[in-house]
Amino acid sequence: MRIQLANDHAAGDLRAALLAWLNENGHEVVDHGTPDGASVDYPDHAHPLADAVHTNGDFGILICGSANGVAMTANKHQDVRAAIAWRPDIARLARQHNDANVLCLPARYIAISDALDCVSEFLNTPFEGGRHGRRVEKIACS
Repeated sequence: MRIQLANDHAAGDLRAALLAWLNENGHEVVDHGTPDGASVDYPDHAHPLADAVHTNGDFGILICGSANGVAMTANKHQDVRAAIAWRPDIARLARQHNDANVLCLPARYIAISDALDCVSEFLNTPFEGGRHGRRVEKIACS
């Protein structure tokens, strides 16, 4: 599976762990993030990821300090449903019930092991459809 990945300066350690985990698990990673801790503006990394998710139908993973900024940015894009998760069950429900295609992780508030569990649940959980499909169709404004 091809995964779009992006982060800001708050997420260096988590980014490195995710890159290694995704590669070890056979995923192709397209990296839009920053490799160091120099201050950057998260929209400069979240917009290219969201564009790629919309264009290619890939999944995305965004990481910033709280995950709020990257989630807000990504959700401005058509057909992108970015969800913040800090526990695996929340990541699973974002896929099952909301057909989320971008997972947003709060680097300052999540342990690396928990983040990896969230990513695993997110990538391995199918959308349930049914009544949830009807609800997801009502999300878009245009």
